[in-house]
Amino acid sequence: MPTGQATGAPVTVSQYVLKVHSRCDLACDHCYVYEHADQSWRVKPRAISLAVADMAARRIAEHAAEHRLPRVSVILHGGEPLLLGRPGMRSLLAALVKWITPVSGLDLRIHSNAVQLDERWCELFGEYGVMVGVSLDGDRAANDRHRRFADGRSSHDQVLRALAVLRRPEFRHLFAGILCTIDLASDPVAVYAALAAEQPPRLDLLLPHATWDNPPFRPPGQSHPYADWLLAVYRRWISDGRPMPIRLFDSVLSAARGGPSWTEVVGLERTGLLVIETDGSWEQADSLKTAFDGAPATGMRVQRDSVDDAVRHPSVLARQGGLAALSGTCRACPVVRICGGGLYAHRYSSETGFRNPSAYCADLMELISQLTVARPAVNSGQRARAVHRLPAGAFDALAAGPGDAAAVTVLGEARLSQAKALVAAVGEQVTSLREPELRSAAAEGWALLCELDAVDSDAVADVLSHPYTRAWALRCLQPPPGADTGLDQAHLAGIAAAAALRAGVATALPVPVRHGLVHLPSMGALTTGTAGRRTVCLHVSPGRLPRLSRGPARGDVGWRSARSVSGPQLRVAVEDLDPFRDCHDVPAAGRLGGRAWLAWRQALAAAGRRLARDVPGYAWAIRAGLRAVVPLRPEASGMRGATARHASGAVAVALPGDRRRLDELIVHEFQHAKLFALCDLFELYDREDTRHLPVPWRPDPRPVEAVLHGTYAHLALAQLSRSRGPRGHDSWLRYRSWVLGACEALWQTRALTAQGERFVAGMLTALDGDGAVR
Repeated sequence: MPTGQATGAPVTVSQYVLKVHSRCDLACDHCYVYEHADQSWRVKPRAISLAVADMAARRIAEHAAEHRLPRVSVILHGGEPLLLGRPGMRSLLAALVKWITPVSGLDLRIHSNAVQLDERWCELFGEYGVMVGVSLDGDRAANDRHRRFADGRSSHDQVLRALAVLRRPEFRHLFAGILCTIDLASDPVAVYAALAAEQPPRLDLLLPHATWDNPPFRPPGQSHPYADWLLAVYRRWISDGRPMPIRLFDSVLSAARGGPSWTEVVGLERTGLLVIETDGSWEQADSLKTAFDGAPATGMRVQRDSVDDAVRHPSVLARQGGLAALSGTCRACPVVRICGGGLYAHRYSSETGFRNPSAYCADLMELISQLTVARPAVNSGQRARAVHRLPAGAFDALAAGPGDAAAVTVLGEARLSQAKALVAAVGEQVTSLREPELRSAAAEGWALLCELDAVDSDAVADVLSHPYTRAWALRCLQPPPGADTGLDQAHLAGIAAAAALRAGVATALPVPVRHGLVHLPSMGALTTGTAGRRTVCLHVSPGRLPRLSRGPARGDVGWRSARSVSGPQLRVAVEDLDPFRDCHDVPAAGRLGGRAWLAWRQALAAAGRRLARDVPGYAWAIRAGLRAVVPLRPEASGMRGATARHASGAVAVALPGDRRRLDELIVHEFQHAKLFALCDLFELYDREDTRHLPVPWRPDPRPVEAVLHGTYAHLALAQLSRSRGPRGHDSWLRYRSWVLGACEALWQTRALTAQGERFVAGMLTALDGDGAVR
């Protein structure tokens, strides 16, 4: 069988599909694994063995270490991967984490039909940070046309129950999105509405797999029915305000602007992906199963062949040829750089192999033409200001102490909107910088950030929601005496470079140098090795570490990665790099040495476990809203913490001598962080009131705002102490008396607004309630 020509060059592989079970509990009639040309599943083991899984993990780690990959993605697939069972899944996940995480970041995902997905599965996935993607083809009528059990029963109710579990606050962070296969018999708007009602964070609309030998169904007289179906969804999606990303639409719009595509269906990007079957076979993308029997096979296995061996296989190289490997028809097409020839498998013909246009050529042409000619303009300077409202009951839940994940998420979203406005204000000032070198860096950074926001707003939001981005922007807009204003504003380029790295967008731009380092907030910093330079040229490439234009060929030399603790109870950055983190009343520590970093990592993980055990309500709120912990310089007291008003989602603490008190510090300081954010949405007290009140926890009188903050922080400590039973009894009595006295003092000032009185009343009710923090 012709499979194409090996015109490409080997690529590094950063994405793997790991087949953990080769059978399925549904009998979908459009499934490419069982119903299309390739029938190799019949001779594959039903389940992957632990030995094969362990060797697969070692091969992935080997490749990541050799090529200095900052992150790899492993997607657990089938068949139906949940058929592996929880014990087997736990062992498999443990093997992946054991081998890969010491050398690279690990993005774990699973794709499931979700009929077996329940709370226990989600708890396991939460433990290992596994994101869950779910297949659903729309409303009941659309879904039941194809996605049924072998006896004809519907799977729709089971999937909706699973999605309801994924939407619960404690599991929402695991929800990766929904994948839907298009069926022309289904009403496109009804399908979209049903999927949007499940509130997915991302939506994939997939063309049914087809080739020139087995072309897609087309109703008589319709030349591009799949484009028409998709365009109906697109119009409704736009009118709804684009409530979630839709990968195909976002990829077309991005590729039209010269940016990346996030799907193989469009774009010319080379694909760094391999499949590992249950027997350890290296295979190409599953979509090739639609071409001919054996099309994905390479004849290689993880037991004897490395990743580098697999990517040098001729059939793998054939998929990496880019524009030169396309048919003459495609190369002459005006939209080829957007379309990229379509999905590789959809080009197949038994007569001419893969050197053909896509079987969906007419649909792709129509879709791209409509989206790129008539797409709505993005006026980044005139966007409507976001309105953030707490869900019903959330204000009172916050007053009671922990709040809940939904409330804390809204507070974070409000702070993100503020950060965007502040960054935009900085961006509008860049042309006024006096130094041409810094002005160029700031201007190019701002332009890149605007472009990235149009093609991958999630990547931009990830960087802008980093706690010290907001602190940096305010410093630029209100410079302190002696500030290097030009260098500060040029940090825009570092922010843009970090967003490009997250989005997988290749770019090169001048970036500022601060104390010999180039900072990419939330990602890391690169040593420049140059003296006296204010800027250097930084290159960012997908799947690679950033590098300098005159630096070494690989960017790993001098790269200092951002640190984080990622566990089932606590996921947080340990920020010891960001140049704007030192905005607290006490000085931040420098870059942690090896032993210090190990001590912090162990102490934070242990604190997360204790919080989850003692005060699960606070644990969930912290998990939802705490983005960063900044280590402070050790203090003689052994116990110190601080929270900056403008560093939303961050706390700064010194590691106490008694590590068991770290959870107290985190809870105490995160109360301040929540209250600062809440005060952005509500007026709780008269800001013109200048009185100072005596408080029991400090010798000096405090202003009304500080008393409110202290009371809220000590409410959390009271609840934490009470949860610990007899060993926390004395602390509970002390903190309780402090909160009672401070609440009484606040009442007597008459400085509280109606909302402030409601908040203080909520604290008092929680203090003398049953003591449980849920």
